Amino acid sequence: MSGEKGSTYANQLLALIFNGTTIPNLADNAASSPLTQLWVSLHSADPTAGGTQNSNEVAYTGYARVGVARTSGGWVVTGNSVSPAALIVFPTCTGGSASVTYFAVGEASSGAGEILYAGPTSPTISVSTGVTPELTTATAITES
Repeated sequence: MSGEKGSTYANQLLALIFNGTTIPNLADNAASSPLTQLWVSLHSADPTAGGTQNSNEVAYTGYARVGVARTSGGWVVTGNSVSPAALIVFPTCTGGSASVTYFAVGEASSGAGEILYAGPTSPTISVSTGVTPELTTATAITES
């Protein structure tokens, strides 16, 4: 038997993770200090399912992960998909360069944070001095 989620549950799971919305009778956000932000990172290659947020993470001068509120104001969940509610704007490159091919969403502002979801950027983002990388509201993660 293959593992498959029901459509309603897949949407509820994304809402729990990205918006802190309770799944009735199953899961809630009542930890003593639940995350209030999720941290988005940029990667030069697939960070892989077994990796961490610093696996293949870009390292141009000025780069830092960007925190996005773990609310419906930060993320839009609909139809088993989640997207940023607004542009995610990373710091402007002040030196070096990078070719961004993946992004990840995780729990840490720096270091080897746990990856919750990762996916390819399309198109690839070429970063060099003066470039400000962005992920648009069309960036999507789909739960199936």
